[in-house]
Amino acid sequence: MQIRQRYLTVAAADYLAGERAPEAVIRHEYLDGEVWAMAGESLEHSTICTNLIYLIVGQLRGKPCRALSPNMKVRTTPAGLYSYPDLTVVCGEPVFHDDHRDVLVNPTVIAEVLSPTTEAFDRGTQWIRYQQIATLSDYLLIAQNRPLIEHFVRQTDGHWLYSLAGNLTESVEIAAIDCHLPLAEVYERIAFAGEETAPT
Repeated sequence: MQIRQRYLTVAAADYLAGERAPEAVIRHEYLDGEVWAMAGESLEHSTICTNLIYLIVGQLRGKPCRALSPNMKVRTTPAGLYSYPDLTVVCGEPVFHDDHRDVLVNPTVIAEVLSPTTEAFDRGTQWIRYQQIATLSDYLLIAQNRPLIEHFVRQTDGHWLYSLAGNLTESVEIAAIDCHLPLAEVYERIAFAGEETAPT
């Protein structure tokens, strides 16, 4: 999603109360007391997100993991980051921030589709915060202006292994959830500059 601008400064509890209000129509992310309004998404961003969810959901059938929509919030620490990842996968029993069951604290995989206004945040502050989540095994950054998926995998020593797939003939393997992402299918119906739409 796209972070548009800083909206206000509040405590985490007040932020959650605002997000849960019946009249709330705009989603916001929270970082260290600051609330950021989220803008809409491009056709390409929306298409890639839908393709991604479709691919993952089909491969998780019969497995102890489930994919969650971009409407599920993820928390790093109680007073730190609350975000809406483009795709979240949780394995085993979901653990939530509170009884509302709308803020997940034990994701296994998080994927973000990059936008011009969010790329620096997704690569920087947000990625640093996501690393605080002990259950997180994989983080994916997916470009929308070219076929490119960057994949970070947590190693047993706590370090992260980086790999990159940048061709529509390649696939990304997510061993933690036994899923693979063919780039041709992630980017189905996406037309890159100077190229025709990826095959359907």
